[in-house]
Amino acid sequence: MAVPAKPTHLFDRHAEWRGLTSFVADARPGATLGVVSGRRRQGKSYLLQALATAAGGIYFPALELTEAVSLRLFADELVRFTGAPVPPFRDWLDAVPFLLRAASGRPVPVVIDEFPFLVKASPELPSIIQRELGPGGSGGASSARLLLCGSAMSVMGGLLSGQAPLRGRAGLELLVHPFGYRDAARFWGITDPALAVLVHSVVGGTPAYRREFVRDDAPSGLGDFDAWMIRTVLNPQTPLFREARYLLTEETDIRDSSLYHSVLSAVAGGNSTSGGIASYVGRKANEIAHPLRVLEDSRLLVREPDLFRPGRAVYRIAEPLISFYHAVMSRDWTRLERGDAATIWPSAQPRFLSQIVGPHFETVCRDYAIMADPVVFGGLPAEVGVGVVADPAKKTQIQIDVAVLAPAEHGQPRRILSLGETKWDRVMDRRHTERLRRARDLLTAKGFDTRDTVITCYSGAGFHPDLESEGPRDVRLIGLDQLYAG
Repeated sequence: MAVPAKPTHLFDRHAEWRGLTSFVADARPGATLGVVSGRRRQGKSYLLQALATAAGGIYFPALELTEAVSLRLFADELVRFTGAPVPPFRDWLDAVPFLLRAASGRPVPVVIDEFPFLVKASPELPSIIQRELGPGGSGGASSARLLLCGSAMSVMGGLLSGQAPLRGRAGLELLVHPFGYRDAARFWGITDPALAVLVHSVVGGTPAYRREFVRDDAPSGLGDFDAWMIRTVLNPQTPLFREARYLLTEETDIRDSSLYHSVLSAVAGGNSTSGGIASYVGRKANEIAHPLRVLEDSRLLVREPDLFRPGRAVYRIAEPLISFYHAVMSRDWTRLERGDAATIWPSAQPRFLSQIVGPHFETVCRDYAIMADPVVFGGLPAEVGVGVVADPAKKTQIQIDVAVLAPAEHGQPRRILSLGETKWDRVMDRRHTERLRRARDLLTAKGFDTRDTVITCYSGAGFHPDLESEGPRDVRLIGLDQLYAG
């Protein structure tokens, strides 16, 4: 089977398209299984519909219906595909073998979108698919390239884990992420790096937030950002206004939404450790362990280990819109619902800059570092994260915003490629490099290899002339232009 070209209407997603078309075009006999997941609004359905159309396959969008109704709709889709009558299905034991037999002769993509809806009504469905794909099943004589897709991350993640029926059956496991910060800027048509950071700190890289949710309304320039916020994100007449409140309800494992919103509010407010989150919420640490795990599984929360203190970690919210909602919108929700954004936004801006843009800029800088060319830090980054270095002599701690480590080598001290600090709205000077050098000396004493460690300053506001003219070999200055170059 020829590999179909990526349609021109699909923005980016080159790697995802290559993975999908390679899976579909595999000419080996027998049905194969792939799993596609990702949070809502990332363009999974758009991508898979394009694949099914380009390769002449089946696309079945499941709905939250009873099994009987879903089976009737599924039969209708098979009629459209085969052009022939389809017998009524009593259950999925009838439907799955019929599907696999119908997809024969050539590799055929068969997309079942929002698969968790079907599993909710028919919990036995994964086991039926497993049986038909196994020895003696109807999949042996089929050419179906079955793609199960869903947005309920806890359900999709469980399909191939542990003792799940489909574990070991999938030949493709594709996670559709939001656009990276550079691709997001291109998608929004933004060329000013400062504006790109501001917009990304609110809406992230979710494609639907531009197309459907604000009807392609993008800020025309940095001077239009405040007005854009008022007419889109803070406007109760746009779908984006309530989106952050709905994201939690789409996860099937979340029961007590008030507790989960409280956990997210704690993190948005700067409480990044499990103890700090528990204290903010008013629960014991063991009582929030499950919510933290569910939010991680749902890809709404990210646990980042401290690279210099084993066993310790901090949490951050993965979806910028949720951070923005809890830090800015929730406390003035009633007035915002009444359309008073023009009054509220000016007073909320200091909070927006300190609680949202500053921490988000750190995330952007870490994303830059992990993809950096080896020449930037003198080696290939293997791990990028945060860390805290204790300074016993001064009885203080030094926060490392962007720590870059080289690959671990057995029997050798871990090599630190770079220690970095970020400032979104402050001009950086020698005080920042001196603090990082102090951290480097302390890490040397702890047994790390810091002989070639680069001191890196990341700034959205620029650098003091003394720092720029100093030009030592061990210092890198990364501004907005460098972050968005390439």
